[in-house]
Amino acid sequence: MTFVPVIPESYSHVLAEFESLDPLLSALRLDSNRLKCTSIAVSRKWLALGTSGGGLNLIQREGWKHRLFLSHKEGAISQVACCLHDDDYVAVATSQGLVVVWELNQERRGKPERICVSSEHKGRKVTALCWDTAILRVFVGDHLGKVSAVKLNTSKQPKAAVTFVMFPVQTITTVDSCVVQLDYLDGRLLISSLTRSFLCDTEREKFWKIGNKERDGEYGACFFPGRCSAGQQPLIYCARPGSRVWEVNFDGEVLSTHQFKKLLSSPPLPVITVRSEPQYDHTVGASQSLSFPKLLHLSEHCVLTWTERGIYIFIPQNVQVLLWSEVKDIQDVAVCKNELFCLHQNGKISHLSLVSVERCVERLLRKGLWTLAAHTLCLFQNSVIASRGRKSLTVDKLEHLKSQLDLTTSSDLISQLEELILKFEPLDSACSSRRSSISSHESFSILDSGIYRIISSRRGSQSDGDSCSLHSQTLSEDERLKEFTSHPEDDQPDQCCSSHGNEDTVSLGAVTFETDKSETFLPFGIPLSFRSPSPLVSLQAVKDSVSSFVRKTTEKIGTLHTSPDLKVRAEARSDEQSYEEEVNPGTCPKEEDTEVKKEVTSQPPKEDKFQELKIATTEAMTKLQDPLVLFEPKSLRMILQEWLSQLDKTFAMKDFSGVSDAGTAPRPSNQELLLLDESTKGILDEDNGKEERSSLGHEETVDQTACESVNSVREPSDDLFRVCSPCHIANGLLKDLAELTTLCLELNVLNSEVKSTHGHVDHTFQQGSPEILACQFLKKYFFLLDLKRAKESIKLSYSNSPCVWDTFIEGLKEMASSNPTYMEMEEGDLPTRLKMVDESVPFDSPLLIAYVTQLYEKFGESALRSLIKFYPSILPSDVMQLCHLHPAQFLAYLDSLVKSRPEDQRPSFLESLLQPESLRLDWLLLAVSHGAPPSTTTMDDEGNPRPHSHLFSWGYSQLILHLIKLPADFTTKEKMTDICRSHGFWPGYLTLCLELERRREALTNIVYLDDMSLMEGDSGWIPGTVEEWKLLLHLVQNQSTKPAPLTSPNGNFSDGPSPINMENVALLLAKAMGPDRAWSLLQECGLTPELSERFTRTCDILRIAEKRQRALIQSMLEKCDRFLWSQQA
Repeated sequence: MTFVPVIPESYSHVLAEFESLDPLLSALRLDSNRLKCTSIAVSRKWLALGTSGGGLNLIQREGWKHRLFLSHKEGAISQVACCLHDDDYVAVATSQGLVVVWELNQERRGKPERICVSSEHKGRKVTALCWDTAILRVFVGDHLGKVSAVKLNTSKQPKAAVTFVMFPVQTITTVDSCVVQLDYLDGRLLISSLTRSFLCDTEREKFWKIGNKERDGEYGACFFPGRCSAGQQPLIYCARPGSRVWEVNFDGEVLSTHQFKKLLSSPPLPVITVRSEPQYDHTVGASQSLSFPKLLHLSEHCVLTWTERGIYIFIPQNVQVLLWSEVKDIQDVAVCKNELFCLHQNGKISHLSLVSVERCVERLLRKGLWTLAAHTLCLFQNSVIASRGRKSLTVDKLEHLKSQLDLTTSSDLISQLEELILKFEPLDSACSSRRSSISSHESFSILDSGIYRIISSRRGSQSDGDSCSLHSQTLSEDERLKEFTSHPEDDQPDQCCSSHGNEDTVSLGAVTFETDKSETFLPFGIPLSFRSPSPLVSLQAVKDSVSSFVRKTTEKIGTLHTSPDLKVRAEARSDEQSYEEEVNPGTCPKEEDTEVKKEVTSQPPKEDKFQELKIATTEAMTKLQDPLVLFEPKSLRMILQEWLSQLDKTFAMKDFSGVSDAGTAPRPSNQELLLLDESTKGILDEDNGKEERSSLGHEETVDQTACESVNSVREPSDDLFRVCSPCHIANGLLKDLAELTTLCLELNVLNSEVKSTHGHVDHTFQQGSPEILACQFLKKYFFLLDLKRAKESIKLSYSNSPCVWDTFIEGLKEMASSNPTYMEMEEGDLPTRLKMVDESVPFDSPLLIAYVTQLYEKFGESALRSLIKFYPSILPSDVMQLCHLHPAQFLAYLDSLVKSRPEDQRPSFLESLLQPESLRLDWLLLAVSHGAPPSTTTMDDEGNPRPHSHLFSWGYSQLILHLIKLPADFTTKEKMTDICRSHGFWPGYLTLCLELERRREALTNIVYLDDMSLMEGDSGWIPGTVEEWKLLLHLVQNQSTKPAPLTSPNGNFSDGPSPINMENVALLLAKAMGPDRAWSLLQECGLTPELSERFTRTCDILRIAEKRQRALIQSMLEKCDRFLWSQQA
């Protein structure tokens, strides 16, 4: 066997074929010359294969099971695309140009259904298919440059409502040449043709050309999603001639040009496959000047393309070639995460994976492919030695691999493998593993104050197996110490620790314990035999040292306080001391534990603490049953205020924290313990914080200024939410408390009179603005509120105070943070996160708005468009509060929500959203203020319409027309008319004038608009009386005396509609009233001299037509008369 060459260290990844799909193609009979695979697509669940016989095979990727076969009589399958955000939908294009969309009905175990067949591209060759990333919509491109969108209605609706739906097909645009590739992301459609690339905003119908230089040939383009955690915007990459790629921002502006021509002069890397031994040639070739027919986003940082020669994978942001490998005759490639499915010209399919070298070797070892694993390892030995792969590829594994090779046939390979083993550091030995685990996991420094600062360099790493194995050695001794129990708060995570903190910062919370809740801490003083301790044991010394320092500091500070109540509980106001108690719970001396127990046992029973609150609650609920109280707001508020004072008194007791230790109380979670501990300390600080609260009386502004001051002027516990009950409350009492607390919020009863220790009444809460009081109330009693009712109350009562809404959302986030889904949503793209919310969060949950807020904060407007699927759980009023700083984004959401309904249902649907009715004017004003043409192009200096300005494109014209056509009272219609006129939206203005019978005003503005089409057709504004005709003729005569503009706003008048002049109006008059009456009216107005011969000839033709029409009618009447007489006889 020949000596295996060594690949340079810089190559860390490889393309590998771990399994062949040839048996699958053979089972599907796609390996013959008569029937072969013609198109391919892949999703998380399916591998879709289109055939030359018109069939579509859907193979389940898990286990490669053939599940579905969909037949098409419209010809061979030329394109196929799987919906990435819903695996239940797939679209195919046939050789006849038809596009068929299937719903697979897998969730309901039903038969697949054709839900749409589009003939928009019939007779053409469909060259590209692409799914919308948020809604059920397919984009189609053909060889003549036409791009259309097929919007679907899902059959998950009632079947009767779906059967007779006409699926709308919209033409997006027509580009100058064949469509090479389509891609879609966050409301933008990317179109790549033979000459250039285009960017299209499909919602606002805006188009941009990317770059100024054209090209000639097949060049692809794709989106490159930005990383959400880093706040990066998506990018666009467009292929250019000569192995170049444009980097473009999300607005279509070219940022830079990346040149890969010289980088591709390196030799190709072998594809790791069982079909052949990997070969590598060190010879550096010439630079490659290539054209990339398509670009695909692969994995997280890579872009993939291919040519007839091979596959190329780039890291474009670093202008780096990750690898390129020779793979011949590729027709198309479909990617999913790091997997590639390559369709070859002969119909064969290759399944490749982009993996690191060490990962590749590991998988080959698991499959027992010893020779191939050894070849790969020797080829990439520089990369394996330099990387962290040697922590998984240990010497033992390499020795085992060497033992599996045949000495007679693989002698050279074995010798190379032995040399490689010698280069490996023996990381799997006991001493080395202990040193590495201690050095890499646990390093610490001693500060000047005597505190140990622990630095954890690898948290939760998968390669922590060494430390885990070491910890298992101490298991027997740990079991002997089960009687050692720690304080319950030991389980609570230390959220203030960070391995990236400043070395100069003295933090008592810098000790972290990465442990399972079931593990116990070993006392440092117990003598143990010499052994390598687990992380828990090695950190115990640090813990005890810190505990000693905390105890001494606590005692010294406690002696400085005069209040005996604070001596035992160590309630110093210093932030550092609070930190000490939180980090070291359960490490106090036994003397202090005894004193604490005495204090707890001396407290009254738990029932006594709620006795007064129960009586007050029962009394209040009884009074609310009285209609005289219930329908008298003043009396109702007085009762609620009295009850609220008792509620404040009950939950502000200094010794309230002891109630949570009662035997009947449920055991709270870690997060609840933390929140309870913080809120309890805030309550205990209430007496000393009254001077701070008194500063609320100086607030005078109640709008935005008051909202901004909430964070700076508040009592010490205002920063903390009570999202969970501090103790056990009986269900019956809890229900009544929730009802009364929510009623207080709805009726704005947020303040109470609290008796101070000196007997006077403290009116602290009454001195703040309503916004501040509402925020404080929410923070204090969040755990008692009916969250759904509270949300609606805030939207109605505090619609102009965003700080109240933000406080409410903050509380919901605090509650949702305990859900693993909420934490997992910190990573991933928008479709992935939407899928997680859809699967994990019930649509009727009040916490849904917290998840939606997180999506909006990460993705902005693109997330709002995706919220359509959550209606009616998420209402437009919720979204309006969510993006109150960006009203234009709300408008885009509202427009998309309305357009998601069928055309005939949109008016009634929009009307159902207008609650309260005042939203109609607000939304109308918002719609005419955004996406509107400049006012100087729609109105002249006097406020009159400019000619043809009603033809301008408005971003939300359909939404505006739906709003103004809805039924409303006369006053509202008048206000809407004024809004349309002041902003120059003339189509809506004319419609409202017609509804309000302001016909003279409408005719006047029609003359200014100078468009005869406004007075023609079924919907035209034709004068109805002689007086209106005279007014129109008078207006036209006056308008003709004014100098006409040289051009219209849209270009030449010759390109626009027919103008309103005397002759055209006279012809319209003749058609409406007859030539004779029209002539007499024109003579009466003295306008006959201005008419041309064309008018005279038209009148003669109308007279002849009128005579013939009379004769025809007379003839028909005579025939009917004879027929009736004959029947009578």
